[in-house]
Amino acid sequence: MSKPQRPLSPHLQVYKPQLTSMMSITHRATGLFLSLGLVIFVYWLFSLAKSPEMANEIIGFVQTTLGCVLFYVWVFAFSYHLCNGIRHLFWDAGKGYSIPAVYRSGYMVLVGAALLTVLVYFLGR
Repeated sequence: MSKPQRPLSPHLQVYKPQLTSMMSITHRATGLFLSLGLVIFVYWLFSLAKSPEMANEIIGFVQTTLGCVLFYVWVFAFSYHLCNGIRHLFWDAGKGYSIPAVYRSGYMVLVGAALLTVLVYFLGR
């Protein structure tokens, strides 16, 4: 008896990416990225308590172009994770399960995250 030469379950090669699956993956990725940002933030707080000069070096890095880009990517990740978390709270309450509502709320999350990031950018100037 030979085994059939077919996959046991559907794989990523079978399905095309959908808004819902991409947003789920992005939600997890932003959670990991936020965890990394939290480690850096705690390191900065530790350095601030230990040596103000050390903390100023970190602030100096954040003021560089690369530091600003990383900061605003972190702000976008936070905004996205927050908005998508609110979306999940509505789902937990049993609201917004229809396909049109899922896509509408998905686009609302993307627009909301972008708007919050732009708001932080202009408030920080």
